[in-house]
Amino acid sequence: MPIAADLYDQQDSAFCSKRVCVMDAAGYLGSAIVHRLLLRGYTVHAAFQNHDEMQCFKRKYGGGNVDDSKSKKLICFHADPLDYHSIVDALKGCCGLFYSFETPSDYPTYDELMGEMEVRAAHNVMEACAQTDTLNKVVFTSSATAVLWGTRKRDQHDTHVASHSHSFVDERDWTDINFCKKYKLWHGLSKTQAEKAAWALAMDRGVSMVSINGGLLIHPDLNIREPYLKGAAEMYEDGVFVAVDLKFLVDAHMCVFEDVSSYGRYICFNRVINSSKDATTLANMLLPPSASSKTQRLEDDIVYDQRISNKKLNKLMRGFDTGLEVQVN
Repeated sequence: MPIAADLYDQQDSAFCSKRVCVMDAAGYLGSAIVHRLLLRGYTVHAAFQNHDEMQCFKRKYGGGNVDDSKSKKLICFHADPLDYHSIVDALKGCCGLFYSFETPSDYPTYDELMGEMEVRAAHNVMEACAQTDTLNKVVFTSSATAVLWGTRKRDQHDTHVASHSHSFVDERDWTDINFCKKYKLWHGLSKTQAEKAAWALAMDRGVSMVSINGGLLIHPDLNIREPYLKGAAEMYEDGVFVAVDLKFLVDAHMCVFEDVSSYGRYICFNRVINSSKDATTLANMLLPPSASSKTQRLEDDIVYDQRISNKKLNKLMRGFDTGLEVQVN
């Protein structure tokens, strides 16, 4: 299996239309996107922040999880999002980039500094994309937290919170940065600032970009310390607490990349947590077995009105075989 950048013939441009880069390929989403792209016949440049993650990935894909014909289409790169030149190397010859920011293993929590790091990374990546002549489209993975915070006045004292005439939060909305700073919602702040930086640079440099604003990603290691969950009670009561299964999120990424009509931002979710039953189910997933076994269903059978829409994504995905039912509102 090719595992080094120097095995790639930069003169071979005939296959650029089927050569894409995935960054960061180490996370749940990134690795799943790599696997799906290989199954769909793409040659994949899998980019990793550190060498340990890259070695683990090589062992995984060298262990029979991908057949030999597909493993030959996988090329691994070390590409630090804070190192512009390493990103340029990983992108050479690619027609597309799937970009998601994974928190560094030595700095796993979100705070104001993480936001600054994520913005710098987005800036580096988009600059590198602008310098890659073969690149046709960037799929930028953002978050629903870059959409839902501060989009409606919660009380008369929050003068910085924008209000809208439409009742649903959708892809037209942006999280209010001042609101996030006030309530220390660092995940929403980071995702909003990074996505805004990416959009500004994409428009300035003429890079074709779409963004996926995903809900809480459901995966086996999900726990109560997940940064997305800061303010979960408020999201729940406001009808904007959404989650997404990994397969559906990957399907959405494939669809917006391959569909030439895709544009702008897409809110992505296939679960809504807006009832006591939903909240109890999620709590049992987040808590360790010893604690979740003691979790009781909330006494009041409350159902909050849903106030977030994924209608735009659903419309795009109607002709795409997801294997999952799309929830539309």
